[in-house]
Amino acid sequence: MRRFFILLLLVAAALAGAAAWWVNAPLPLAGGETLELEVEPGTTPLGVAKAAAAAGVQVSPHLLRLWFRVSGKDRQIKAGNYEIPVGTTPLLLLKKLVRGDATMMTVTIIEGWNFRQVRAALAHADGLRHETQDMSDGALMAALERPGVAPEGRFFPDTYAYVKGSSDLAVLRRALRQMDRRLEAAWAARASGLPLQSPDEALTLASLVEKETGRAQDRALIAGVFINRLRAGMLLQTDPSVIYGLGEKFDGNLRKRDLQTDTPYNTYTRPGLPPTPIAMPGRGALLAAVQPQATKALYFVARGDGSSEFSATLGEHNRAVSRYQKGGK
Repeated sequence: MRRFFILLLLVAAALAGAAAWWVNAPLPLAGGETLELEVEPGTTPLGVAKAAAAAGVQVSPHLLRLWFRVSGKDRQIKAGNYEIPVGTTPLLLLKKLVRGDATMMTVTIIEGWNFRQVRAALAHADGLRHETQDMSDGALMAALERPGVAPEGRFFPDTYAYVKGSSDLAVLRRALRQMDRRLEAAWAARASGLPLQSPDEALTLASLVEKETGRAQDRALIAGVFINRLRAGMLLQTDPSVIYGLGEKFDGNLRKRDLQTDTPYNTYTRPGLPPTPIAMPGRGALLAAVQPQATKALYFVARGDGSSEFSATLGEHNRAVSRYQKGGK
């Protein structure tokens, strides 16, 4: 009997040693190259093991599933898209799956983009699940629990990381919440006495500032001009808003008749701010809108080098226009 127990202990020790060796031995990979393993949400541990084998990990799915179970972490495996490089052991594979150390993809929303451009970028982003492809803008905002809210300006420009198989709606929800936070912070830090009645008006003004210049140094001054014009009851007369109102009809050339054709976004024919933002403003434009630079200027014109010339009177402005846009001296 004693010999039997000794033999049993030796067998157990050998099995334990073999198991310890196996979990620390590199897994053989088909082709000897890095593999990609996709774990979809809701996949069972056995399903994960089978997916690994199907991806090219040359191991029995049942043996891999047994390792997951014995580890006690089989229910902690996270969905995602994983890279399995040469040299990965069962131990390292499980750690990667439990940490959710997935391969991340990214999509970028650019400052100044309109919502059509945002949707186009999402439609062409690799690895995204396109839930919104057939949705109207209204249906999309309803899906984001913002029914009746115009989507323009509501998504913060930034780079958003996601795992393969993520929904484009989920990315938009993150960008929406990010803009909510940024706008709330900007509104809380606003200067006193602004002719702005709500955060939404600040967002709209920020979108005008964003489209008028990409030069950080000019943003607060441009916001100051718009604030001065709003206080004085003057038309804002900002070309980007007119262009936005033209939509896809705009061919790159803004004509006099366009400035005279009334639309809800024509700030040459309608007073005050346009009805919605016209683009996605970044942090700099948001802060400029609520903390405009004090100035006597009521006009500005592009110099042609990315900067603007500011004027306090119409005469000064006309001379600046002649100098910078008409080739005058």
